[in-house]
Amino acid sequence: MLERIDRGGWDDELEAPPRTPLTPAQAAALRAREPSISPWRVIAAQAVAGALVALLCWGVSGQGNVGWSALYGAAAVVVPGVVLARGIHRLAGASPAVAAVGFMVWEGVKVVLAVLLLLAAAQVVPDLSWPALLIALVVCVKVNWLALLWRGRATQES
Repeated sequence: MLERIDRGGWDDELEAPPRTPLTPAQAAALRAREPSISPWRVIAAQAVAGALVALLCWGVSGQGNVGWSALYGAAAVVVPGVVLARGIHRLAGASPAVAAVGFMVWEGVKVVLAVLLLLAAAQVVPDLSWPALLIALVVCVKVNWLALLWRGRATQES
C-alpha cells in the first residue's frame, strides 16, 4: 500500500490515457452521424400530439369541456417548452459556463410556469376534466422520448 502512495496516487494504473481533440473533419463527421434534434421540432410534435389527444377526447366523450381540458393539458407542456426553447436560443454563442447556468435558470422558469398553469386550470377551463387534462399532459411529455427514438432510428438507418 505504501508503494502505491509513493508512486503518486491510488489509481494511476486505472487512469485513462489522455484524449486528443477532434479535428474539424472528425467533428463534422460526428455531427453528421449524430445529428441534434431541434427543440422547435419537439415542441411542434408535442403540440400536434396534444391537439390529436384533445380531438380524440372530445370525439370519444362527445363533450366539448373534455376536449378543452385536454387541450389545456397540452398547453401546460407546450407553452413552458416554448419559453425554455426561446430562452436557450438567446444563449447561443455564450461560454459553456454561462450556457449551463442559463439552461438551469430557464429550466426553472419552465417548471414554475408549468406549475402555475396547472394551478390555474380550474379557473381557466369551465367544467374541467382532470383525467383528460392529465392524459394530454402525459402524452405531450412522452413525445420527448419519441423524438429521441426517431433520432436513434435516423442514425441507425444512415
